[in-house]
Amino acid sequence: MQIASATTGTPQFAVAGQQLGLASTYLAGDGTYLNEGWICSSTVGYVQVIPGQKPRLEIQRKRDEVIVPQQGNIVLCRVIKITHRSALCHILSVGDKTLNEPFSGIIRKQDVRATETDKVEIVKSFRPGDIVRAEVVSPGDSRSFLLSTAKNELGVLFAQSIVGEFMVPVSWQEMECPRTHVREYRKVAKQ
Repeated sequence: MQIASATTGTPQFAVAGQQLGLASTYLAGDGTYLNEGWICSSTVGYVQVIPGQKPRLEIQRKRDEVIVPQQGNIVLCRVIKITHRSALCHILSVGDKTLNEPFSGIIRKQDVRATETDKVEIVKSFRPGDIVRAEVVSPGDSRSFLLSTAKNELGVLFAQSIVGEFMVPVSWQEMECPRTHVREYRKVAKQ
């Protein structure tokens, strides 16, 4: 249960040093301290009232979980740019957890498929805007994670055709626009 503002009904937000309530009415809990008969906030957060014989005031701090891709994690990423040797990506999620800020990733030509890696053409595997399921191979350099789509279940999940339609997979290496029936090459993820 949280203390609500009398005017808006939303939980009261407190800053460090702010008086929250009288020590005669409440107990001091996490994120609070006693000062001259008052319970004061020792940090920034939302005021919570914990019910009991004598209610306890606490400060709840919202802590965003920091998720960093690790080797072996399956990630979803958006292709940002392609070169003849690699596809540059923004990693959007790790497993089922969406990232607050994307990490950079790179899918190198040799990491697109498990076989015939010398015949891989990035332009026939990915296009900017594609949503790709990939595996983190290693942390890479300081700027980007190394990613792989070499397994059958990894590769392009969503791609848009030139007319803006979501394409459907027709083979492990082609997707088709449902409106124009034009086919484009992709490294398609097995569904």
